[in-house]
Amino acid sequence: MSNPAHEVLRLEALCKSYNIGQPNEVEVLHGIDLRIDRSDFAALIGPSGSGKSTLLNILGLLDQPSSGELYLLGQPTSNMDDAGRTALRGNSIGFVFQFHHLIQAFTTLNNVLMPWMLTRGKPDKLVLEKAHELLAAVGLENFADRKPNELSGGQQQRVAIARALITDPALLLADEPTGNLDTQTAADVFELFRKVHRERDCAVLLVTHDPRLSATCDRTINLVDGSIKSDSLNQKASAAHL
Repeated sequence: MSNPAHEVLRLEALCKSYNIGQPNEVEVLHGIDLRIDRSDFAALIGPSGSGKSTLLNILGLLDQPSSGELYLLGQPTSNMDDAGRTALRGNSIGFVFQFHHLIQAFTTLNNVLMPWMLTRGKPDKLVLEKAHELLAAVGLENFADRKPNELSGGQQQRVAIARALITDPALLLADEPTGNLDTQTAADVFELFRKVHRERDCAVLLVTHDPRLSATCDRTINLVDGSIKSDSLNQKASAAHL
């Protein structure tokens, strides 16, 4: 039986429609029920047009469902105002995207600190130490003063992962995080996600088109035509990382 104390995110009968009330109204997500626990290292897969991007935006509190409820760390979010959702998102969710979205004018260190500064203000000595520790954890302890254009693609993705972790999120959402990387660098970045999950008690949800990547996750959630077609555990992947 699942333990509510371990729950990070839960969806109940979640739907998303566009052009509501108009003749061209279209429902993209249809009554989705889903739960993500801290123990989950999961992949969200599905063909183009299945609703993955729409669902990811809702999971990250970047968009709102048309109906249904999303609970994040036990808090219902449908009636939250923008300020409440922004605060909850900033304190609970880390994002890693296919494109790194690093600020070119900032150093590596300041890119890592950005989510903290946006949600909590000027970092103190302890937060600066934490940022340096995160850079060390992703193998970039000697790159704190480099600008993004002085880093390789794999190194920039590692900075993005460190940035996502600066606020100690309960959930890490990654959208095609290895899509622009060569095979070996992609494997290295994937193992870094594993390390984050294992060492930081952080649920990880990877959105991917790559069946090879999803097969190495512990759980695969398959979204087809706006509905969850299957949600299964990959016992081999789970056993390999015990």
